[in-house]
Amino acid sequence: MTFAQLALVCAVALVGPMLAVQGLARVPVVIGELIVGIVLGATGLRVLDSSSATFSFLAQVGFALVMFVAGSHVPVRDPALRAGAVWGLTRAVGIGILSVPVALVLAHLFGTGHTALYAVLLTSSSASLIMPALSGVPLSGKAIEQMLPQIAIADAASIVLLPLVIDSAHVRRAALGAALVIVAGVVVFLGLRTLERRGTRQRIHDVSEENGLAVELRSTLALLFALAAIATAMHVSIMLAGFALGLGVAAIGEPRRLTKQVFALTEGLFAPIFFVWLGSSLNLRELAQHPSAIALGVALGVSAAVVHGAMALTGQPWPVALVTSAELGVPVAAATLGSTLGVLAPGENTAILLGALLTIGLVAVVSRSVAKAAEESAPAQPNG
Repeated sequence: MTFAQLALVCAVALVGPMLAVQGLARVPVVIGELIVGIVLGATGLRVLDSSSATFSFLAQVGFALVMFVAGSHVPVRDPALRAGAVWGLTRAVGIGILSVPVALVLAHLFGTGHTALYAVLLTSSSASLIMPALSGVPLSGKAIEQMLPQIAIADAASIVLLPLVIDSAHVRRAALGAALVIVAGVVVFLGLRTLERRGTRQRIHDVSEENGLAVELRSTLALLFALAAIATAMHVSIMLAGFALGLGVAAIGEPRRLTKQVFALTEGLFAPIFFVWLGSSLNLRELAQHPSAIALGVALGVSAAVVHGAMALTGQPWPVALVTSAELGVPVAAATLGSTLGVLAPGENTAILLGALLTIGLVAVVSRSVAKAAEESAPAQPNG
């Protein structure tokens, strides 16, 4: 990858934010970035080569950061998460149970044999998509209080389970790798908590801010890439590494300065690189050669909406139930890891991402209805 290509990626990635502007199409930013990648990559003009080692590595850095941000967005310390924990857990488990027979049918119809993988995909949610899409929605409403733990549990469980179901031939290695990453994440959390309680982190923060040293950002990146190195060595998706560290930082309380720095680094550079790379790696021409892959992608997207939407039968407002079907990190990891390991059928990786794109589009459609449902379920404010 050259500087000219990098400049091109950064320039055309502006399409994402432009499409997300309120007055325009209001398309999620990632959709615009994926479209850019598709146009410039294997499907379209072939200007960008996703197999480039440099491009791929920068994209993986972006994926790690995206998942770190997703984990840090989980409101671990928010009382609302605890308030709706029972209903959130119940619905997350219910969706998981419903996903199994649906996944079994899909695996049989399309002859892939990937029942466990499809069940994990259908169960997953994406905090990194849902929370930004609902910015400004009151968190005090009963519907949102119950939704927060639901997506957090689904997110975490799917991320842990994915390495185990994507490569059943090496399930022990995957289980060991996932366990090592999780244990390392717990150790980092305990270390950060100790520094926080002793006031050491605050002293470091003060010195760093006074002298413009960005120590917190540097140390966070070092920890993130160390966990990613463990994940890579054990053939586990770096998605787990980023999400685990993000959860740990969220549990301690991410400093505002660090939040802004990570946001700038991620959204300003590495996330666009990742999503453009991901789009460029998709070869939609394969769908013409494998028409069943189109049907599989649509089936996965629709099935995700159905199993999540079924929670409306438990009293969850239907827009809230549908928005929890949004998925991104897990399908991306499944497509990339599955392709790397060679365990997916031709066109299946594209089908998985097509299904995810359908759920992302669904979020854009129902987000306003979710806001209305949240306001209706919020407690009335006292007069005066």
